[in-house]
Amino acid sequence: MRYDDSPPPPESASSISPDRRWFMRRSGLTIAAASLVPAALAAWVLTQALTGSGPDRQPPPAAAPLPASHATGLDGKPNTAAGATGATPTGTSRSAQPPAKGPLAGRTVVVDPGHNTGNFDHTAEIDRQVDIGTKRKECDTTGTTTNSGYMEAEFTLDVSRRLRTLLEAKGLKVVFTHETDRAWGPCIDERARIGNEAKADAVVSVHADGVSEGSRGYHVILPAEVKSGKADTAKIVEPSRLLGERIASNFGRTTGSSPANYLGSGTGLVIRDDLGGLNLSTRPKVFIECGNMRDSKDAAQLTNPQWRQKAAQGIADGIVGFLGG
Repeated sequence: MRYDDSPPPPESASSISPDRRWFMRRSGLTIAAASLVPAALAAWVLTQALTGSGPDRQPPPAAAPLPASHATGLDGKPNTAAGATGATPTGTSRSAQPPAKGPLAGRTVVVDPGHNTGNFDHTAEIDRQVDIGTKRKECDTTGTTTNSGYMEAEFTLDVSRRLRTLLEAKGLKVVFTHETDRAWGPCIDERARIGNEAKADAVVSVHADGVSEGSRGYHVILPAEVKSGKADTAKIVEPSRLLGERIASNFGRTTGSSPANYLGSGTGLVIRDDLGGLNLSTRPKVFIECGNMRDSKDAAQLTNPQWRQKAAQGIADGIVGFLGG
């Protein structure tokens, strides 16, 4: 028996039994394997964290595109986030739109904001004559202004953007004839062509009138039956009338405005054969004059953002009703 703390003398290989040598080898392998397991597990966890892969080895989902409805706020100003809007050769439409849903999915509406703020600086270009079927007419005009200088083109673009947001919420595809993508125009024949090429289910051109003080109210302009040169409206007269009636009734109810007191005999509906945008259209189309910018009372409404939202809602409700939504 030993009484000190010194280690026992080492066993010689020859003095160890075969069974003991086998046990020592197995114990050493077990310890070595056990020491490798934590290192391998740590490496696997680090790989998953860096690659974002889960047990099914699928990569993480890509960032979702910006929904189309975010491209314009209720203040009418465009969202400048990448991908919010896009331009096409025949008009301006959304990019990265979410999948359309609802009873109106797959239907197309073309919205035509009347005039362009740049037209005032490009009078030579917009004075160029174009063929509207019944005659030749200026490519475009400047539009009117309020007495304080608020442009019709500013008004029409703001209402059109609000209208687009409302229509897209119903699942409709909305195409603009222009937005902020060009310095002037487009010409009236091009505006008609954009609606035709889009095979639009409805086209609405947004305007405001510029007549004398005391002339108040809205009116919707319908195409006359015209067949001359490039113009042939026979197929669109009736559906355009139905579209116009829907918009007029909804617009008046939503905004609280009355039909124009200076034309249309109080119906809010007027038929014309001298507008190229109507004469050259092959799709149901109307113009709406939302009020008179030269009348102080109408101008107070037209310059009010809350009223413009109501105007957009009234037009949207008319379009949706016409399309059966």
